Amino acid sequence: MKDDFDIERARKDTRGCDRVVHFNNAGSSLMPAPVADALKEFLHQEEMTGGYETVEQNQQQLNNFYRATAALLNCETAEVAFVENATRAWDMAFYSFRFNPGDRVLTTVEEYGSNVIAYNQQVKRCGIELTFIDSDAHGQVDINALKDQIDDRVKLISMTHIPTGGGLINPAAAVGQVANEAGIPFLLDSCQGVGQVALDVSKLGCDMLCGTGRKYLRGPRGTGLLYVKKSMIEKLEPPFLDQHAATLVSPDEYVIRNDAGRFENWEQYFAGKAALGVAMDYAMSFGMPAIQKRVCTLARGLREKLTAIDGVTVTDRGLALGGIVTFMAEQQSASQIKQLLSGHGINVSVSDGSGNLVAFNQRGLTSVVRASLHYYNTESEVDFFTETLRKIL
Repeated sequence: MKDDFDIERARKDTRGCDRVVHFNNAGSSLMPAPVADALKEFLHQEEMTGGYETVEQNQQQLNNFYRATAALLNCETAEVAFVENATRAWDMAFYSFRFNPGDRVLTTVEEYGSNVIAYNQQVKRCGIELTFIDSDAHGQVDINALKDQIDDRVKLISMTHIPTGGGLINPAAAVGQVANEAGIPFLLDSCQGVGQVALDVSKLGCDMLCGTGRKYLRGPRGTGLLYVKKSMIEKLEPPFLDQHAATLVSPDEYVIRNDAGRFENWEQYFAGKAALGVAMDYAMSFGMPAIQKRVCTLARGLREKLTAIDGVTVTDRGLALGGIVTFMAEQQSASQIKQLLSGHGINVSVSDGSGNLVAFNQRGLTSVVRASLHYYNTESEVDFFTETLRKIL
C-alpha cells in the first residue's frame, strides 16, 4: 500500500504491536499509548485524591468528550450523550419510543442480535409489528424494498450500519433519505462504524446514532456514545431517569433536561469518558477519510489472499466493504482456526448466528472466522496471517 498514511507513528504509539498480530479490532482494538496513558493517569489521580475530587479537577478533560464527539460526527455538543456501551446507548434511544399496538418497525436481515431481541420484546410487550427488509443481490439492504414497506403505521426505521458478522457497509445515507422523505425517525447502530469510516450525521440523515469506544475508536472498554438530533431530543423520554437526566422540583414533579444529557446516568466511568475523548482526538489527528481508506485497502488485500488458499471461502457480501473480513475453511471449524492462530500470536474472533442470526439463517451459515483490521496493521501482517493460515490448514 503506497500512500502517505503515517504508519510509523501509528505503530510506535501502539505498544501491543510488539507482542501480537491483532486482527480483532471489531471486538476490541489495541489502545494507542496516549489513550492508555490518559486512562491510567485519571485512575491514578482517583486513587491518590478521590473520585469526586478528580472529576472536579478535570472538567475540561471530561467536557472534551462532547467536543470530540461533535467534531467526529459533525453535530452539536448538546446532541451527544456518554453511555457505557453501544448496546445501552441504542437501548436508551429505542426504548424511549412509546409504541402502540399495530405500530411498525422496519429493520434489515443483517441486524445485530441484541437489537432483534429488543424488537421482539416490544412485539410481545406493546404489540408492534417487526418487518425485516430484504437484502438486494449484493447483500446490502434493498432500498426499493424499503420504500415499498413505508406506510402510515411505520414509526421507526432502525438499522445496523456495519454488521458484526461480515464486511458489509450498509448504504445508511440512502436509508436516511427514505426515512427523512417519509418523516420517519431513523436509528442507526454504527457500533462497528464509529472510528472505522467517516461519519457525518447530517449526510447520513439519522436522528439517532450509537457507537462504542472499545472497537475502531481504540478507546477503553465500558465506554460508548449516543447522538440524538436536537429536534428529536424532547420527543423522546428515556426509559429511566435520575438526578442527572432530570431535576426533582417538588415531591411529585420533575423536569427532564433538554439536551442529550437526559440519556445519561449521573454515575459514569469518568476515567473512560476522559480517555474516549482522547481516543477520538487521536483518530481525528490521522483524519477519518485517511483511516477509512487504509482500513478498506488492507482488508481488500486480505480477501484477495484468502481466496487463493485451497478450501477457504470468503463470506463477505456488499457493494461497499470495510475492515471486517469473514471466511470459512473446509479443513477446520472457525473455533479451531481461531485457537490455532492464537498459538502463532494472531488474534481473531468467531462470529456465529447469535450476532447475525437472521442473515446467517438465510445464508445457511453457522459460524465464520472474523479477522478485523485497523490502520495500524500492516501488509506484512496480512502476509504472515495468510501464510500461517495456509500452514495450519
